[in-house]
Amino acid sequence: MKVAVVVGNPKARSRTYAAGVMAAKLIFEQEPTVALDLAELGPELLSWESKKITDALNAVRECDAVIAACPTYKASYTGLLKLFLDYLPAGGLKDKLAFPVMLGAGPAHALAPELLLKPVLVELGAVCPVPGLYLIDKTYETDANFVNWATAARRFIVWAPSTTA
Repeated sequence: MKVAVVVGNPKARSRTYAAGVMAAKLIFEQEPTVALDLAELGPELLSWESKKITDALNAVRECDAVIAACPTYKASYTGLLKLFLDYLPAGGLKDKLAFPVMLGAGPAHALAPELLLKPVLVELGAVCPVPGLYLIDKTYETDANFVNWATAARRFIVWAPSTTA
């Protein structure tokens, strides 16, 4: 199965990036096919004619599943992630499995993945089979909720990759 991890943290190779990759490994038991660290695209995200953006969008759209990983900023997901998602047309994630994952400093925004990020993914046509996951950024690696969530998500991986006929 082709899996994309799209990371909306303004800091490259952040804990959010590591958590997104870890989510792919826990759910799909493989490295992500695409690990897109939006911080590395920088100002390219503001250019509607950027080949880098077109290539990144195509790489994500060729995947069967997307993990959208983002830190919690101002009680929501980052503008960086929003910029990237805005490039996708209506239905741009049609029928793809999607898993919203957000990290934050404390539990105050624990509903952010479910209430704010998941609806955007669904609006783009994705299927989000389990509730969004919120993790404390300093303890995500050892949080039992991470493994439990991934185990629940794994039950929904039932169809073959789109690359098979």
